[in-house]
Amino acid sequence: MRTIKGPSLHLAQFSDTVAPFNDLPSIAAWASDTGFKALQLPAWDQRLFDVATAADSQGYCDDIVGMLAGHGLVLSELTTHIFGQLVAVHPAYDAMCDSFAPAELHGKPQARTEWAVERLLMSAKASRRLGLTEMGTFSGSFAWPYLFPFPQRPAGLIETAFDELAKRWLPVLNACDEQGVNLCYEIHPSEDLHDGVSFEMFYDRVGQHQRCNMLYDPSHLVLQQLNYLDFIDIYKERIRMFHVKDAEFNPSGRQGIYGGYQSWENRAGRFRSLGDGQVDFKAIFSKLTQYDYAGWAALEWECCLKHQENGAREGVDFINAHIIPVTDKIFDDFAGAPINQQQMKQLLGIG
Repeated sequence: MRTIKGPSLHLAQFSDTVAPFNDLPSIAAWASDTGFKALQLPAWDQRLFDVATAADSQGYCDDIVGMLAGHGLVLSELTTHIFGQLVAVHPAYDAMCDSFAPAELHGKPQARTEWAVERLLMSAKASRRLGLTEMGTFSGSFAWPYLFPFPQRPAGLIETAFDELAKRWLPVLNACDEQGVNLCYEIHPSEDLHDGVSFEMFYDRVGQHQRCNMLYDPSHLVLQQLNYLDFIDIYKERIRMFHVKDAEFNPSGRQGIYGGYQSWENRAGRFRSLGDGQVDFKAIFSKLTQYDYAGWAALEWECCLKHQENGAREGVDFINAHIIPVTDKIFDDFAGAPINQQQMKQLLGIG
């Protein structure tokens, strides 16, 4: 067993156009003062990071690592969720996903996907230059609009969707392998990889690729009413990243999992700041520690009620309180006694 590293902070929900959240040195100083030990950096946010330069320039990457070290911080991982989302986009979401790509690619789905894949390959190279071994992403989705099987899905529709998804991702997984980077798909509603079964369908289609892994975020499993503790037992070998994010699910006679098209604050299932939801983090940290999870505990703030800076300050203490410093002793060693082989047989009645 080993002690989980943390707390890290996922910056996607914190970067902004106003100080101190508008550039990496400023946000690093704030995060360090708040008590974080690492940053999880969104590779798509050019206010903080130039992924194209990082892919080609060791000096640029060294400068980032050095600047963070000056604040007592390290990088925990790069995330590439926006790029991953564009690998597979159902036509129903084309207009909404266009905003994730440069303006000249709007209305050009194939060119947009090619751009996204290129950025994923850059991110893998940048991860290696930064000394990172894990990279988070989304899978994108072809099949999500057909989640509920009515009207009846044509035979083979889902299989065709997952065949194409695997075809598009396999070159990226191979490129990650060349760079020594694990690609960790966040198991997330609206993505084709949204639960354990859908991950397995994809995992088999990419030949159980050694770089195909998971980003575990229990909040998304709560909103699906999935057993998030059993999930760790089943997929412990594949979990390589961990978002510490809380959630609650309070169904009523009026709405449940689907949420009735309501805003986040009015949904039965909603994300909350750490400690304000229903997730049993004591059990999660215990299981991950027991299973020798080697990565970071990264706070991801998404709350429809509490201000993000309050969520960050409280989250540092919350994660620190849940990290288990592992012991190097067995608690009942004091009562042990040396037994030779003959005595062992006598104890068993086989001497």
